[in-house]
Amino acid sequence: MIERRRADRRPSRFDIRSVAAPLVVLMLSVGACATMGPPPEPGAVSSGGQGMCNAEAVRWAIGREPTQDVVERARVESGSSTVRVIRPGEVVTMDYRADRLNLDVNAQGAISGARCG
Repeated sequence: MIERRRADRRPSRFDIRSVAAPLVVLMLSVGACATMGPPPEPGAVSSGGQGMCNAEAVRWAIGREPTQDVVERARVESGSSTVRVIRPGEVVTMDYRADRLNLDVNAQGAISGARCG
C-alpha cells in the first residue's frame, strides 16, 4: 500500500517561494562581506586640508567652560567642519567623522578632553 501511494503522487514542481527567502538572505550576506579599509586610528590627527580635525591644536580648551565662544574658537582652530560637545551620560553615535571635533565635558561642566571623530 505504501508503494502505491508513492506511485500515485505527482512529482513536486519547483516552488519559487521555498527558495526566495534563503536566496535573498544569501545575496544580502555577500554584500556584508565586502572588503573595507582599516578604520582610522582613534585620536588620529590628519594633516589634510580644510575640514580635517586636529585635536592637538585645541588642548588650550581643556579645563574651560564650553561656552559658545570657546566651542566656536576650538572648531576654527582645530580645522573641523563641525564640533560636538558631549556631556556626562549623553548618548552619542559611534560613527567616525574626520571633520568633527568632539569636546568631552566632565560633571563639573568643564571640557575634559578634545578628540577627533
